[in-house]
Order: sequence, then structure tokens, then C-alpha cells
Amino acid sequence: MSDRKHFARRRQQLMQAAGEGSILILPAAPERVRSRDTHYPYRQDSDFWYLTGCDEPEAVLALVPGRKHGEAILFCRERDLQREAWDGSRLGPEGAVAALGLDDAYPIADIDDILPGLLEGRRRVHYHLGRDADFDLKLIGWINRVRAQVRQGAQPPQEFLELGHLLDELRLFKSADEIRMMQKAADISIEAHRAAMRAARVGMHEFELQAELEYVFRKHGAQPAYASIVGSGANACVLHYRDNAAKCRDGELVLIDAGAECAGYAADITRTFPANGRFSKQQRALHTLVCAAQAAALAQARPGVPYEAGHDAAVATLAEGLLSLGLLKGTLEKVIANGDYKRFYRHKTGHWLGLDVHDVGEYRIDGASRLLEPGMVFTIEPGVYIPPDDTSVAAHWRGIGIRIEDDVLITREGHRVLTAALERSAADVEGLMAEKP
Repeated sequence: MSDRKHFARRRQQLMQAAGEGSILILPAAPERVRSRDTHYPYRQDSDFWYLTGCDEPEAVLALVPGRKHGEAILFCRERDLQREAWDGSRLGPEGAVAALGLDDAYPIADIDDILPGLLEGRRRVHYHLGRDADFDLKLIGWINRVRAQVRQGAQPPQEFLELGHLLDELRLFKSADEIRMMQKAADISIEAHRAAMRAARVGMHEFELQAELEYVFRKHGAQPAYASIVGSGANACVLHYRDNAAKCRDGELVLIDAGAECAGYAADITRTFPANGRFSKQQRALHTLVCAAQAAALAQARPGVPYEAGHDAAVATLAEGLLSLGLLKGTLEKVIANGDYKRFYRHKTGHWLGLDVHDVGEYRIDGASRLLEPGMVFTIEPGVYIPPDDTSVAAHWRGIGIRIEDDVLITREGHRVLTAALERSAADVEGLMAEKP
């Protein structure tokens, strides 16, 4: 299946779910100013990309189910040779129809004249209300123009519906093409993590390891799916550590949470390893415990099992291990019931993964954890984090932060770990680090 047909199928699925009498409107992501006249690297809105494959700003997609003169309409920038000489090529309306398989396309400058006519006669508007305040005002203005013509027989929309209610469910279930792209992102990420672990040396800065990692991303035409986390020592206890500036010291662990983005699709991997290549006794004990917690969660990854069962299994394993090591006191039932384990494990065990690293999709339906189904992809990432200033535990435990994260696809038979090839156990990590870069 070609890309054009791939995106067209998604649009048809969405319009079928919305039904005739609806109109669905999605703006492209705006460009963001970094400072004065420089911009952040452009990244298209995930929903817009999912339905169009268009990577340009200043565009709006309108889907009009059942419209005789074309259902999929794009508003985009016109060709401008002068601007293209500065900023790169543009599709233009004619090119957009040919390249993207849309029914029609118009200059974005004409949207004020055309879109009110598309809204007229539609009962429902599906839109991400509140996501972009400026575009919200534009949409309200177009609807008000239709309302102003009611005495002349115009029929304005009567209902606003959250677009995510329909679109998020489509995106939650990955197609074979999407899975292939996610596996590619995972494979690139595996190579990158290996490169960082092989290069790690006492005295290196965290940003040097980040450079080793992201070089591999770029070498393969990918980019970071999110800001890479490289935390050594106590920095590994900061869940979303960003500085990546400290030196890796002898006897400390290094936690790297990083993944590549390939054609919009994210991988998300975390590994924790010793800066000097050898785990201490305490580090090995906690690392082995986190591995066991991940295995317990992974055992729940199969169709028909509640999503939260994996988290519950990881928590039980971690709590039992922390009790055994003397880091928690009491009974297993008590430390789980009263949340004592959260001193050392403060987050959930995973999240959906796809075009967004924290991807869309409901985790609960009618108040209950939703059941896993084939095509879902999510992370499993238990961890243990012992604050450096926690005087309630022995000094040799303090400042140890460990997380192990892999990407998991639910299949009809059970599951497939997209990132399974990357070394995970303490022994395998030490073996990898012993190899010369």
C-alpha cells in the first residue's frame, strides 16, 4: 500500500466514524519562535501528520463526509519561489493534491472565504477545542459568519464534539506499516544506547554520552523523540532530568532514557549502567530487582488482560524486593495498601507509544482499566529511586536511581518486545561495556 492510500484510508475511517452531517477540522502545528527571528525545528502536529503526511506549517485540513465535490480538502501555502529560496520548497495547492492524494486544495489565504461554506449545512463540528486559542477564535468567526446568514436559509452547525474521542482510538491501534516504522525507530535506538554504553568512561560529561547517542540517531536520518535524559549518580533519581551537564564519577550509575523518532514514530528506551563498567553489590541488587519487576509486568502483556495489571505486578515485585532488602518495613500488603513503596517508585509502569512518545488513547473505560488488544504499543518501565538525602536508609543505598524501559506490542498470541535486542541484565550490560567502542 502506497503512502497516499495509507493516509487516505485513515481519513476514510475517521469520516466513517464521524458520520455524514459532520465536518472535521485540523490545523497544522504552528512554527515556534526560539529567539527573535530564529525558530525551533519544526515538528508537525501528530494528528495532522497521521491524516495527511504533510509536513508543512500554515495548513488546515477539512474533512467533509459525503460531500459530492470532494471530502478531503487542504488549505496550504501557495508556491513562492522567493520564499522557497530561503526556507525550502513548498507543495502548493496543486502539488498537495498530487502528492497527498487529497480531493482538493486551496491557498491558505482563501480559507476565510471558503471554510464558512463548508461549515454551512453541517450539524456537527469535530475539532480539538482549546488546543490552539488563536485558531479557536478563527473557527468561531467562521461559524458566526454562517449564523449571520440564518435568515437567508443558512444552517450553522449545532454541536461541537471533541475530535480526540474518535481520532485517539484510531491512533491507539497500530497498523502493520506503523509497527514497521516503530521497529525501525527501536532498532536505531538500540544501536544508539549500545554506542553510549560502550563509550562510557569515568570522568565523561553526561552531554558527551548524549552526543554519542544522538549521533547514531542522526546518522540514520532520525532525531530524538524527546529530550534525551542522561543522569549520572543522584541525577538518575530526577525522573525528567534535563541538564545533562555533570561528570560521571567512579562508582556511580548512569541512567539514559532516550529514543529515536523515525518518520514521526517514537521509540522510548531506558537503560541504567555503571560508569566504571561494574555494578556494586547494592547497585546490582536493585538493578536485578527492577529487571524482575519488568518481567512481572511483561507477563501480563497479552490480549484480554487489564492494562493496569502490568503496573500492579511491577509494584508487587518491587515492594517485595524492597522489603527483602530492608529498604521498606512492614508487610507486603501494608506497604502496597498505604503506598509506602512510592517513596522509591513514584510513577506508573508505562504509557502508550506511537506518533507521540506519550501517545493518545484512553487508559480507562467506564471507570475500569481497559483490556489490552492486538495493535496496542506501550512501554514497560519500572524503576527504583533512592533520594541522596534519605537518611532513613544506609548510606550505600542513597543516590541510586535505576529504570529499565522497553517498548511492547500486543499481538494476537501475546506480545512482542520491539526493543528486546538491547542488553538488559546486569551481567549482559557489563559484558557490553567491556567491548571496545
